[in-house]
Amino acid sequence: MLLKVMTHSAWVDVVMSDFNRFLIDHAHAEKKASGMAMSMISHYPDKAELVRAMIDLSLEELIHFKQVMKLMADRQLILSADEKDPYVNQLRSCFRRGTDVYFLDRLLAAGVIEARGCERFGLLAHALPEGKLKTFYDTITKSEAKHHELFFDLAKLYFPIEVVEQRLEEMLVIEADIVMHLPHRPCLH
Repeated sequence: MLLKVMTHSAWVDVVMSDFNRFLIDHAHAEKKASGMAMSMISHYPDKAELVRAMIDLSLEELIHFKQVMKLMADRQLILSADEKDPYVNQLRSCFRRGTDVYFLDRLLAAGVIEARGCERFGLLAHALPEGKLKTFYDTITKSEAKHHELFFDLAKLYFPIEVVEQRLEEMLVIEADIVMHLPHRPCLH
């Protein structure tokens, strides 16, 4: 596993104790992931490979959003006001200034965020009892598993591999520190 620290089991306990709140946060996370992919297209329209990949990703994440919204409707939940994600905001705070390094940091951070999300979906899939939710989280874990590699592959397409690997290592260390110091919440991150 590429992540430097694994999610503590206490996170699963917190999520399971307020799964409705987790579902609402999960819906927001999927919506934001789709929007982030569209933002990448808007900011880097000249990068054809990136544009193609982000179109596919934005559609896939939007489908996930729709699926989570269906799970919420089954529980008579509604989407709340969007909250800032302290995990994502702290990771973004390490972005460097400058066109190229900022682009690299965006790609790598997106990959790290996807890797953490995939890990946590897998933990939930394992913890949930047999049924609709377990099946959904098993499926979404498999779907999300390829997303972090997509961002790392794109980074390697646009930057020398040594530069990508060095900066990725730095970001993984930063991400591990963030995960270790954030309180557990019934949220994806």
